[in-house]
Amino acid sequence: MSGLALGGPAPDFTLRDQFGQDVTLSSYRGTKAVALLFYPAAFSGVCVGEMAGVRDRLADFLSFDTEVLAVSCDPMFSLRAFADAEGLNFPLLSDFWPHGEVARAYDVFNERTGAARRSSYVVDRQGLVRWAVHNTMPEGRDLEEHVRQLRAAV
Repeated sequence: MSGLALGGPAPDFTLRDQFGQDVTLSSYRGTKAVALLFYPAAFSGVCVGEMAGVRDRLADFLSFDTEVLAVSCDPMFSLRAFADAEGLNFPLLSDFWPHGEVARAYDVFNERTGAARRSSYVVDRQGLVRWAVHNTMPEGRDLEEHVRQLRAAV
């Protein structure tokens, strides 16, 4: 897995969040840097802990100049149940259909499992990829480093 070229354009997309609202990456261009957090599955062990960590540190992730978007290949209704169960109050985006299309565009779709890999990208306000990290399945993200890289992209 090679990922996208740092400094290159982030593939644009429009996905539905847990409330059925369309979220388009390019809508943040010119105003906000975005942390894209691809994760394998709602309700899975490491993912629950990671998303709870983002929830607990949401003020660190969000400002007038930054946004966090979490992306999985789960259906929208599963994401709504996940958000409700875990108190997740940030966008959980469904890459369900066409299945994994956005994860493939970011080179993080696992064809064997049909899920996104545990990968993160920071996209700056110009829509360019500024940072990326790819964690192994059992390895949780370093959220402190994510916040630092997101703020550096502003």
